[in-house]
Amino acid sequence: MPIAKVNGVETEFEPGMTVLQVAERAGHEIPRFCYHERLSIAGNCRMCLVEVKPGPPKPQASCALPAAEGQEIFTDTPMVRKAREGVMEFLLINHPLDCPICDQGGECDLQDQAVGYGRDGSRYSENKRAVEEKNMGPTVKTFMTRCIQCTRCVRFITEVAGVPDIGMISRGESAEITTYLEKNIDSELSGNVNDLCPVGALTHRPWQYHYRPWELKKTETIDVMDAVGSNIRADSRGAEVMRVLPRVNEGVNEEWLSDKSRYAVDGLTARRLDRPWVRENGKLRVATWDEALSVVAEKLKAAKPERIGVIAGDLQDAESMKAALDLFRALGSANTDCRQDGAALGYGPREGWLMNSGIAGIEAADAVLLVGVDPRREAPLVNTRLRKSWLAGKAEIGVIGQQADLTYDYNWLGAGAKTLSKLPKAVVDALTKAERPAIVVGAGALGGANGAAVLNAVGALAKKVGVVMDGWNGFNILHHAAARVGGLDMGFVPAEGGLDVAAMLKPKALDVLFLLGADEVEATASNAFRVYLGSHGDRGAHGADVILPGAAYTEKPGLYVNTEGRVQMAERVVFPKGEAKEDWAVIRALSERVGHTLPYDTLDQLRAKLMADHPTFGRIDYVAPAATFDVGSLGAKGDLGEGDFVSPVADPYLSNPIARASATMAELSAQRTAPASMAAE
Repeated sequence: MPIAKVNGVETEFEPGMTVLQVAERAGHEIPRFCYHERLSIAGNCRMCLVEVKPGPPKPQASCALPAAEGQEIFTDTPMVRKAREGVMEFLLINHPLDCPICDQGGECDLQDQAVGYGRDGSRYSENKRAVEEKNMGPTVKTFMTRCIQCTRCVRFITEVAGVPDIGMISRGESAEITTYLEKNIDSELSGNVNDLCPVGALTHRPWQYHYRPWELKKTETIDVMDAVGSNIRADSRGAEVMRVLPRVNEGVNEEWLSDKSRYAVDGLTARRLDRPWVRENGKLRVATWDEALSVVAEKLKAAKPERIGVIAGDLQDAESMKAALDLFRALGSANTDCRQDGAALGYGPREGWLMNSGIAGIEAADAVLLVGVDPRREAPLVNTRLRKSWLAGKAEIGVIGQQADLTYDYNWLGAGAKTLSKLPKAVVDALTKAERPAIVVGAGALGGANGAAVLNAVGALAKKVGVVMDGWNGFNILHHAAARVGGLDMGFVPAEGGLDVAAMLKPKALDVLFLLGADEVEATASNAFRVYLGSHGDRGAHGADVILPGAAYTEKPGLYVNTEGRVQMAERVVFPKGEAKEDWAVIRALSERVGHTLPYDTLDQLRAKLMADHPTFGRIDYVAPAATFDVGSLGAKGDLGEGDFVSPVADPYLSNPIARASATMAELSAQRTAPASMAAE
């Protein structure tokens, strides 16, 4: 490896690294505003100036200067210090210095670097420039007079999000960042530009003037708005979650976060269930926990085992599903299901329902076939990985399903099962010749009566083209529900002779239907006695005969398994609202009343039982290496039908009860469905 000297100390570096990266590797901090390791190099701000020998006797921008063998790099000479002070002085000429009212105050790069590298005064007394504010949509609040034209937002929106809605216009003192034609940012990742902005020119509109960063308690936890399992930090004040920010995890979300994961937090305090309710004479009344549990217990004890069923929702933690599974199996019921979308998964090897390539690993695929999945809508951060691979020229992408703007070019092959049954020879040949072919299947293809046959056909295609081989497993199921893989891992599917979701919802199919946070099914079709355990007064609670208030994902510790099979642990951020309890504790209390007391009294005991029965849950943050399996044995042979593959996520901003309770998500949904002319106004 080549060697350079940084402040007199030899440092090895990899070919292609910049001087800034070499200096940071040697442990020397280099101030910067425009440089970001995940974005292209702009060299706008000039704050990263260093002195380099051999070279001209002047400071040079280290972010754009390639490192070379034998270079001498100086990061703190008088020349460098004077140059940085001058750059900072220029940056502050037009900055309004309104830190006391700025939402970025307290966590602002400009504040920190002005103290560390700036002068103690300014030699400029001219009037400051003013820039008109821009309307960039419901998630971004602009104060463009603060902008220093670092162009981080422009590069992120263009390169990562793939929606070039932001750019710079004019030159010199008239230069400004704006959206084209006063258009809102049409991206599900728009909130990331607020994180990237180093000066407070772009801040989070939903949280404007709500808090100061030093007031907040910070808790590292896991997001459940989709199946990616993004690593997040939830900041709370008192009993309220004030904001959610991304944490860095290279294997999952890198350092990005979708808008739904970030801004749906205002839904945590709206439409909440905070006390038990029991329906009497057709009307709900407030009840005590003892009354509500007794009513449920009486109904369960009176019903025959085959007339009892439970459906688990998309946001459930593994502990609550395990407790429900243990209880209903003890009651003798085989009617258990966690697949609200009806996907034909849950039987056979574990690899049959995982994203086996991994979220980060999908970037290595050189030929990708998307079947019945819209990754931009169902898993935006997986979509950014596919876009990254496409940008690098690594992958050719084909789509069977709905035509949508995925932010990258693809070859649309057809809308549904008919295309899958008669796939063009050129596509099969391209997958066969690829070194690392991948097939990504979504619930849009696997739901409905023909789901098992579609899964079998996709498995047969995967086997034919060699998607699964030694060292590479390119067979991928992309889930959209955070609870789905955890439920499948523990067998939360119908046992032998049991009813699935569709069968349980038919009239007269059951006497008692227990909805464990299940809000994406039309339970009103069932005339069974319905019990709802959940956090929000949403679809599942409507028409329920007993409502038991549960905890939202920020109000309980829990295990979640993401779409690639990575088990992650969420932490409690705040306590449940009112009289609400953690879901597993409610089920444990119910088990006593029905005479089948579950063998655990604490969360630790429950987790021990879960990990003993299903060792997968004991391997926290572990992704199994690519393993071969008989991909052709998945599903069941049958008629594929002629229907189109349609994503079950009709509106990505209103896909769960927390999002539907969020005012910000309602704005984003309205913007998404509004005509282009209205969105531009």
